[in-house]
Amino acid sequence: MSTRVLVVGAGGREHALAWGLARSPLVDDIVCAPGNPGMATIGECLPVAPTDPAAVADLATKLDADLVVVGPEDPLVAGVVDAVAASGRKAFGPSAAAARLEGSKAWMKDVLIEAGVPTARYGTFGSGQEPEALDFLQTLPGLYVVKTDGLAAGKGVVVTESIAEARDAVRAYLSGVAFGDAGRTCVIEEGLTGPEVSLFALCDGRRARAVATAQDHKRAFDGDAGPNTGGMGAYSPVPFVDAGVVDELMERALVPTLAELDRRGAPFRGTLFCGIMLTPDGAKVLEYNVRFGDPECQVVVPRLASDLFAHLSESASGDLTTPVELSDIACVGVVLASEGYPPAPERRGDVIAGIDRGGAHEGVVVFQSGTATDDRGDVVTNGGRVLTVTAVGADVSEARDRAYAAAAEISWPGVHYRRDIGAQALP
Repeated sequence: MSTRVLVVGAGGREHALAWGLARSPLVDDIVCAPGNPGMATIGECLPVAPTDPAAVADLATKLDADLVVVGPEDPLVAGVVDAVAASGRKAFGPSAAAARLEGSKAWMKDVLIEAGVPTARYGTFGSGQEPEALDFLQTLPGLYVVKTDGLAAGKGVVVTESIAEARDAVRAYLSGVAFGDAGRTCVIEEGLTGPEVSLFALCDGRRARAVATAQDHKRAFDGDAGPNTGGMGAYSPVPFVDAGVVDELMERALVPTLAELDRRGAPFRGTLFCGIMLTPDGAKVLEYNVRFGDPECQVVVPRLASDLFAHLSESASGDLTTPVELSDIACVGVVLASEGYPPAPERRGDVIAGIDRGGAHEGVVVFQSGTATDDRGDVVTNGGRVLTVTAVGADVSEARDRAYAAAAEISWPGVHYRRDIGAQALP
């Protein structure tokens, strides 16, 4: 019997997941919905709205899919996994109840406090509480973090040393001007300092198994300058986070969080993405996401030596048994973005030159995200973050050199990317 996997989503993360699943000898056929031109080289792409639970479940039934892998957070929060499970099929990812860990930052902070997980001091404020929110800002020591409660495509966070800028963010969020309903409740946190790292773990509702660490680069420009983005690049592993630190994070953060979610009737299956700040006072959890990161997924999946399909299928079944094995290599991913991003590309439809040349470099894979195909069959730009050029190497230095050499082969009008991805990990 053949095994068919349906990958839901259209970004670089989903391209990486489809690529990793295609490497499994257990997988015979991959279908992507809606996919992108890069994913179309792996399997058939079919049009479906990823945030429409009924449509995704119906497609999974028509395809007779053995596993549905949901990549982005919006479909998870919308309940796609619940709908697929209700149709009698297996889906990788958390239920809508458990996905609230990312869907509501206020709820997530409450879970952390109840679970005894170290995190920043915070306050939650809704519409009509602007005076209280501004008063709370006054109690913070001088680094301010203002977040939308709801999903904002990775852009609903302001980190600033300026209380005036923090006040402006609070007003824009609570009024709905900045992010609509997603910001009408906001979370204000004490800013933390130290290296920020990401830890990814697979969960089966009862247990968590660490996969890998990675470090993302959120700011738009070199030297961590400019506005926040969805991520301009990443690398894995993080050399200053050893196995002992990972074990401590699992024990102090992820395991108690799983127990608290189970207590609340929302057992977690899927990928738990823990954002951590290594402060002078110890590790503290900044946030949880309920899926692989983008672009972190693009640098974690190429390091897997064990079978991605086995891991995702076992997580969906509630019984993780296959040990996670990583190759003794590093991976660096550089995001190539369109002019004007952030906040948004100034134009779309530019032909992208050099994807094949870049992808032909040793150890390189080019994952697509904001792309489309024009009437002539050329791959063109169709978003802010367009490509993630990833490379593996013996260490971060070699992987980084390969990624930048490949990125130099790729061009379109206005393309820009950071030149310092992974620099923190160099000797």
